[in-house]
Amino acid sequence: MTAFAPDSLVLNRKLPLWYQVSQSLRASILGRTPDASLRLPTEERLAAHYGVSVLTMRQALKELEEEGLISRHRRRGTFIEPGARRSTPRRLLGSIDAIVAQQSGERTTVLGHGAEPVPGELAEYFPDMSEVVAYRRLRSDGESGEPTNWAENAVLPELATAIDPADLERWPMTKVLRDVVGVRISRITDTVEARLADPETAGLLQVPLLSPILHYTGVTYDEDGRVVDVARIRYRGDRFSFTVTVEAH
Repeated sequence: MTAFAPDSLVLNRKLPLWYQVSQSLRASILGRTPDASLRLPTEERLAAHYGVSVLTMRQALKELEEEGLISRHRRRGTFIEPGARRSTPRRLLGSIDAIVAQQSGERTTVLGHGAEPVPGELAEYFPDMSEVVAYRRLRSDGESGEPTNWAENAVLPELATAIDPADLERWPMTKVLRDVVGVRISRITDTVEARLADPETAGLLQVPLLSPILHYTGVTYDEDGRVVDVARIRYRGDRFSFTVTVEAH
């Protein structure tokens, strides 16, 4: 069994530190390897890893404990709950790690990938490109196996050469681009709207044709302002909720 290793995190001083740490640790927990230890490092080691105070670390752990992702035992330590599942709705305060955590924790199957012409509805994001590399994935509930959403990502061809499709069965595209490919992500713009299931979506998500779904579009920009990835995700309407909290600070 391998030791649990939390991901690295670049802190944004404009957001609450405990929140950023909890989001990063949540993504690490949900995206851990099957053979990883369920025991977390001590509060002191986690605090040193993230570069925050022990008090901040305790607040982050309390958030995860309230969600049922971890349990804390006096003198024994802190442990990941083996059957822990992502709870909804989520609070998104503008952190890239929040996006990673939102997309983590489900069983993912890569349906296919390859170069294709830029879809007409994405032409505004890739104005000088004739092709993108598309990745299609189906996500399912880890316990029931029921499909929850399916995703299409349109990625710049120059970045796709460094993407191993096997990584997409373990991690969200945002994490792969940032932590594996090395893209310096500056921002992600999210749009969520109600739509009706088309034949492909109805078949993949096992819902009736024209039933309500939630259609998410996430546009990822690098530090030079280029669009590096456009994600289009179709969620079953009965399995997803989306909450944004605006903090008055």
